[in-house]
Amino acid sequence: MQYDPIKRVLGKAFNRTPFLRKVFYSLLDMLLLRAWHVSRELKKWGKSHSGKELKILDAGSGFGQYTYRMSRLFPLSQIKGVDVKEEQIADCNQFFTRIGKGEQVHFEEADLTKFNESEVYDLVLSVDVMEHILEDEQVFRNFNASLKPGGVLFISTPSDQGGSDSHDHDHEEDVHGFIDEHVRDGYGVTDIREKLERAGFSDIDVRYTYGKPGKISWRLSMKYPIQMLGVSKIFFVLLPFYYLIAYPVSALLNYFDVHGKHETGTGLMVKAEKPSK
Repeated sequence: MQYDPIKRVLGKAFNRTPFLRKVFYSLLDMLLLRAWHVSRELKKWGKSHSGKELKILDAGSGFGQYTYRMSRLFPLSQIKGVDVKEEQIADCNQFFTRIGKGEQVHFEEADLTKFNESEVYDLVLSVDVMEHILEDEQVFRNFNASLKPGGVLFISTPSDQGGSDSHDHDHEEDVHGFIDEHVRDGYGVTDIREKLERAGFSDIDVRYTYGKPGKISWRLSMKYPIQMLGVSKIFFVLLPFYYLIAYPVSALLNYFDVHGKHETGTGLMVKAEKPSK
């Protein structure tokens, strides 16, 4: 089973109107545990940057989910989203223009291994991107160069403890289906910290996500529904009834995962700062 085709089907279904697109973003924010972790970090960082005019880069913007969240969290910000997929760039530019955010938010096609805008951004966010890029240290150097002194980088990525969007090794065929597009199975804590240090970052905080509560939640909220949709689209009709039962449990598990400390986990949440001059 491939994960991206299911996401594209869902994206197309919810992209009929701006309202449905916003509903889609809200559903992703509710269901994706990584969105819970990213949102918590952004809110914590935002407390010390309230009311400031910020420059933000969404590095690997995809559907624009996190760009939309940041445009609301930081209304005075200027946000650029970059992605290698031309069709997604055009789609996101069209959507954000339609909802009146065209002056605040802009999307461009870009290769992160070549992206470098000297000391432009206060914040760089990269969610589920680095596991797709072989030349990761070059990208980390580009992020560092593009940040202002004192700027912050947030990364959400799979760990080497069974990550790469599988989060479950019960069935080997499932694992391969979920990680076909990844160039590495995940990062070790020491590995990504050392790479970021070599790229020029300091004050690096790396913590595990998708601990025991998150693994269960992921199966309930994402893995099982996606598997059902992979069997037949008729399950679109049944999904609302499934989530009426599953989501309260999943949300509680997400809360424990976000607010707990995990000795291991299948995801990583990374914060790194560019030293001030």
